[in-house]
Amino acid sequence: MFDDILAAIPFGIILSFTVGPVFFVLLETSATKGARSALIFDAGVILADVLFIVLAFFSTEKLVGKIENDPNFIIFGGVLLVVYGLISFIKTSRSFRSIVKEYHKVEIQKDYGKLFIKGFLLNFINIGVLLGWLGFIVLANKITTSENGVIVFVSTMLIAYFVTDLFKIVAAKLS
Repeated sequence: MFDDILAAIPFGIILSFTVGPVFFVLLETSATKGARSALIFDAGVILADVLFIVLAFFSTEKLVGKIENDPNFIIFGGVLLVVYGLISFIKTSRSFRSIVKEYHKVEIQKDYGKLFIKGFLLNFINIGVLLGWLGFIVLANKITTSENGVIVFVSTMLIAYFVTDLFKIVAAKLS
């Protein structure tokens, strides 16, 4: 079980630095609205991740079995995620620059409920997140050795993801 935890931590950290809309909005929220607002936003993101994990874990057992036995699915999924990530990065970096330019013109409001929903929806509408978690579950099935290895692996990934986000929030607030 300890090996499963150690194997999952790097994946959680890497996941936290995956460039996409959530990455930039989290940094922007922290810098403009404060750490508490960014934590609320991140809680919404993680709730969407948990829902995707539950969906991927319980409703796609047959698909996971097929993907495990055919590495072409993993390669195709990886290429799809890379292309999606590049497109998201290009679109998001443009909008992030315009947000920064407009920052001083807008009065900052801290509506925690809206921030939570924004984090949830921003992550939930991204089908790539579901595919990513499906891939991580397949990976966990291959890597883990303990009885509940997949659950330990995915839980550790989420914890590492959240802890890394805490560091990003503090860094964005300090800059």
